[in-house]
Amino acid sequence: MSTGKITIGSRGSDLALWQANFVRNELENLGHEVEIKIIKTKGDAIQHLSFDKMEGKGFFTKEIESALLAKEIDLAVHSYKDLETTQPEGLKIGATSYRANPVDTILIRKSEVDENNKWAVKRGRVIGTSSARRKLQVKLHRSDLQIKDIRGNVPTRIEKLRSGDFDAIILAKAGIDRLELDLSDLHVYECDPLDFIPAPAQGVLALQIREGHGDLEHALKPLNNAEVAARVGVERKVLNLFQGGCQLPLGAYCIGSESEGYRIDAIMAPDLDSVAARVSISSEKTEGLAEQVVAELKKKA
Repeated sequence: MSTGKITIGSRGSDLALWQANFVRNELENLGHEVEIKIIKTKGDAIQHLSFDKMEGKGFFTKEIESALLAKEIDLAVHSYKDLETTQPEGLKIGATSYRANPVDTILIRKSEVDENNKWAVKRGRVIGTSSARRKLQVKLHRSDLQIKDIRGNVPTRIEKLRSGDFDAIILAKAGIDRLELDLSDLHVYECDPLDFIPAPAQGVLALQIREGHGDLEHALKPLNNAEVAARVGVERKVLNLFQGGCQLPLGAYCIGSESEGYRIDAIMAPDLDSVAARVSISSEKTEGLAEQVVAELKKKA
């Protein structure tokens, strides 16, 4: 089935381009002709505000989705965790990627390491993150740490750490691994995802297409991971039921399979000044699991 040349829309950051090139290579290996078009988003343009202070949702995706609807591109490659849980009319997810390591990683300047403390960060130090979810869990586990907003792409944030603007920062391990960054001068602590719960769909790529683009959907089938799609579908349904975006302090992480059953761990608070509620629920199937999680979180929050 012929698709013609496939144009992928992507943000211009190192990580976004890694993701777009990964998908391009996969498609080229299947015999398709592919090009990448870089699109600047609102999230790229606004660098002085933290994610939880920016108005609206989807500020890393809207311009790319608009280009997709306008047929300026054929395929959008997103970090799934950045994508709104309700698809714009006329768009759909054509494929869900494999899941890279979903954990959060704490990078620490070696002078600020104390192995006697949780996460090995010295007491009272400054830790950088602009994620409401991460801020909530830092306050829960290490209330002595000073939280300071940090923006910029992954290499920029690491340079801010090295320059002394921060004593530690929190990043997704998937991004660090994909960029193959040299962190030998830093102390690296990988969080347990059942202790420090990741964002819904962290480590997963969403391949977004227009509805009715059957040839392209067929071309993407070899890239789709149905088991990952089922698990992150539960995580994102939890977020959807809370009508949340990057501003909501919420983490959700689902593991398991259809044959073994599923378990989901979730944490949320209405805002950063509220006490966190967390739940862990097991089920033989994914149907209704997100609804159970939300009901329990609302009961506890």
